[in-house]
Amino acid sequence: MASSELSARSAAATGRAGAEHGLSRTGAPDNREVDIAQARMLTRRQALLNGPILPAMLKLAIPTVVVLVVQTLVGVAETYFVGFLGTDALAGVALVFPVLMLMQMMSNGGIGGGVASAVARALGAGRKDEADALVLNALVLAVVFGVVFSAAEFLGGSALYRALGGQGATLAASLAYADTVFAGAALVWIVSLLAAALRGAGNTMVPAVVIFIGLFVLLPLSPILIFGWGPFPRLGVAGAGVAVVAYYLVGATVLIGYLRSGRGTLRLPLDVRRIEWRLLADILRVGGLSAVGTIQANLTVILVTGIVGLFGTDAIAGYGIASRLDYILIPLLFSLGTAALTMVGTNFGAGQVARAERIAWIGAFFAAGMTELIGVTAALFPRAWLSLFSSEPTVLATGELYLHIVAPFYGIFGFGMLLYFAGQGAGRVLWPVLAGSARLIVAALVGWLIVVHFGGGLRALFVAVAVASISYGTITAMALWLRGWDRGIAKAGPAAVPKSPSRG
Repeated sequence: MASSELSARSAAATGRAGAEHGLSRTGAPDNREVDIAQARMLTRRQALLNGPILPAMLKLAIPTVVVLVVQTLVGVAETYFVGFLGTDALAGVALVFPVLMLMQMMSNGGIGGGVASAVARALGAGRKDEADALVLNALVLAVVFGVVFSAAEFLGGSALYRALGGQGATLAASLAYADTVFAGAALVWIVSLLAAALRGAGNTMVPAVVIFIGLFVLLPLSPILIFGWGPFPRLGVAGAGVAVVAYYLVGATVLIGYLRSGRGTLRLPLDVRRIEWRLLADILRVGGLSAVGTIQANLTVILVTGIVGLFGTDAIAGYGIASRLDYILIPLLFSLGTAALTMVGTNFGAGQVARAERIAWIGAFFAAGMTELIGVTAALFPRAWLSLFSSEPTVLATGELYLHIVAPFYGIFGFGMLLYFAGQGAGRVLWPVLAGSARLIVAALVGWLIVVHFGGGLRALFVAVAVASISYGTITAMALWLRGWDRGIAKAGPAAVPKSPSRG
């Protein structure tokens, strides 16, 4: 079936679904605003199905990049404010940070990836009503996961932070901050999953604007509550946690209001009859495996850090400031990756599997080029980055060694990460997660054996980390190249088509 014919059919199906759905479930009348929203949805969908690939991907990615950069800066500012409370407060927040990051990564890139994938595939197949129902099911999952994280922190937080080295005033600060932040864990999940649903529908601007505006709540509120300015009480480190909860409360309220208004591509129906195990399973089938991949990535960093610690404090410091550059890649890869996820999911749902694969390869090569440019620059001029944080010769020596060995392979890691996000869009994440398992084994287990049992030094350990990145990118790429997604063509819905013989 020709692409134009397929697009015409799927557009007509989407138009019918939108007209049938309207606002009838709540009894609100259809109006011009809803008609405009439906027209925008069709226009956006046609661009994803037929338009130039790279420009569409960049258009979706840029708003997310801007927001992630601003979020990073705000996180730095909050750490700066907490620093005025002393070393114990700073260390206490640092103990909580990995757990908070794990929750944010699981909600955004893990389960959130499953939400975005399910929505994109439903809209690609012309099932607008199902896409709306998925938003409600995502909201249910957000509340459930939020409650689980809250309960886990309240019950086991003290033991965890104590195991990580928290004692006395440091432990008290970590609990004051964590108990406050995780009391609002459900709000974090609601913002993440509703934003993921909108990104899956090709709407990256609204989540970006909501998060950006919310940051202007967090930035002034944090020092006000920490230090007790004006009529506000001095809450200390707990004030930073309250500010975070307020930020997510604002974001959740605005996103729910927007999705209830019917002004956008998606609408949130508050009807318990539309909570279905089938839809929950569709989200978790992709999101569950993706969450495992998120845990693997965090565990890899933690274990490698522990191995480096065997070489002393200076080695940890040098590795820490050098590997911090790795995190600069995350906003870029997440933004490009979620854009690729939306485009792949929409085309996959519409049965355009060859085009979905082509989107994955184009996105992967573009991401590889961007991340490789960063890596090569860092490897050639490591002190341009390292000297921002330290001037100690032994610290700089470890950092330079890491960047010389690992940074040249940023490109292949970026290549694999983009294919992982694309796999989410197609609902195919098993091989990317297995590639993450291989990376964990090579970097952590093999690295540990090299250092502890064979007496290898930091150079050998960093070589293992580089090989782990190569393994990750290679396995992910080979899986798509050899297996493809042809067997995953959507068989349900009006836009389903026969298997395409093309590999894209």
